[in-house]
Formats: sequence, C-alpha cells, structure tokens
Amino acid sequence: MTNLFHHKTVIITGASAGVGAATARAFAQYGANLVLVARGQQALDEIAQELSSQTELLTVTMDVANTESCRNLIEQAKKHFGELHILVNNAGYHQRGNVEGNHASDLAKMVDVNLRAPIDLTTLILPYLRLSGGGAIVNVGSLAGRTPLQGAATYAATKAGLRAFTYSLADELRHTGIYVGLVSPGPIDTGFIMSNMDEVEDIVFSQPLSTAEQVADAILQLASGKQVEIVLPNTSAWLTTISYLFPRLRRILRPMLYKKGRKAKERYRNRD
Repeated sequence: MTNLFHHKTVIITGASAGVGAATARAFAQYGANLVLVARGQQALDEIAQELSSQTELLTVTMDVANTESCRNLIEQAKKHFGELHILVNNAGYHQRGNVEGNHASDLAKMVDVNLRAPIDLTTLILPYLRLSGGGAIVNVGSLAGRTPLQGAATYAATKAGLRAFTYSLADELRHTGIYVGLVSPGPIDTGFIMSNMDEVEDIVFSQPLSTAEQVADAILQLASGKQVEIVLPNTSAWLTTISYLFPRLRRILRPMLYKKGRKAKERYRNRD
C-alpha cells in the first residue's frame, strides 16, 4: 500500500480521537493528504499538530448531521486539494439504553449521525471520485449492525442500515473504480465505550476488544478494494451470523453471553 495512498486526499470524519485519529495516523504514514473532521476544535488541533510534519492536511470543525455543512466540507476539501479520493465515514453517536428510556430526539440524532450523514457525504463526494478516476468510501459499522442488540435498538438499526447501504452501493459501483467497504468491529478499546462502561450493555464485552489501530488497518485494506466487509474480531463474524439467522438460539445464548460480558467488564475496569 506504500504508493496506493501517496498524495491521495482522504476525508475522515470523527478524526479527533479513537479510530478516527488512528486512521489519520495510518494514512499519514503512506503520504496521504488529510481532511480531518470533528466537532471539537481543541482535539482536532492536537491531532493536526501531531501529523502536520508528516503530510499536508486541512481541519474542518462541523456537525456531520448538518447537510449544508457536509456540502461545504466537500467543496472546501476540493478547493484546497484539487482532487478527492477517499471518504471514511467514522463519526458516530450512541445514546445508550432501551428505547423507552430515551428521548425521541436522542434516537433521531443517532439516525442523523450514524446513517443519514454517511449517506449525505457519500452522495456529495461521488461525482468528485469519478472526476478523480476512482477512489473509495469506507463506512465504520459495528457488530451491532449484524445482529439485533437489546439496549441498543436504534444504534443497531443505524449500523444495520449502514451495512445494507454499503453492500448495495458496492454493487451499484462495480467496475467503476470506486470501492465501497464496511468495517464491523465489536468493542473497541477507546473512550467511545471504555469511558462509559457502566452504561454499556454487558453483552458487548462478551466479544474480545479490538484496538483503534486494528480498525484503522482494516479501513486501509477496505480503501484498497480488497473486500467489502471486514469483521473484527474474525471469530465474531460467524457468531453474529448465526445469532441473526436463528433468533431462538440467540435468546438461548444471551444469558451466557451477558455473564461472560460482565466478567470481562470487571477485568477491563480493574486493569489499570
């Protein structure tokens, strides 16, 4: 991949921390130009300062749930770098808990950030990818998008929708030189879940933790067109497939997975 991303322009949402920051570092190592997007200016400035000596970059502070801001982002990136090649839809939002325990506005925000924003940005960037002669769109999904997850019904729905969108678009764009891929990780060792462990369903921790760097590596593989979906960890792929196809079995296994997850959560809580 040494030459594949050299001087290519990569837009990364949710780039200020966690998977987004790890992805920015990974692309920077291969000489890609970076457009780093996040809501918080300070954290965005910190990752930009870290990578500024390695590559050329542009930072944009915005809310991806705002369609007009998404349009301005694409236009600003095009004006700054001339050509656009890769979009990484990484920004995410999760309001945890059962549907009844949440406000409708919070559930709608999950739909806006996790599903509508990637669709907006994808639609807006596609003409520019064609002008550039090809490129890639990589969406960051979740194991929750592969099987129903109680306590995270809306989040799971948005990630399932993103997965369906990815596969459908990949078929639409076959033979165009534009790759579309999805990484579906389980729990990731970042602040997205580790800083709010008590609010995270125990069953989530029944699956092994991935690192932000492992997810970033998967994103680069998908951007190179190697496959449509990468599931992390690999063993979770078959488990989520079986639990989706056989709902009764999923319900039978659920107590065991919750018990396993509670034990793992305690280990993670006490590891430091």
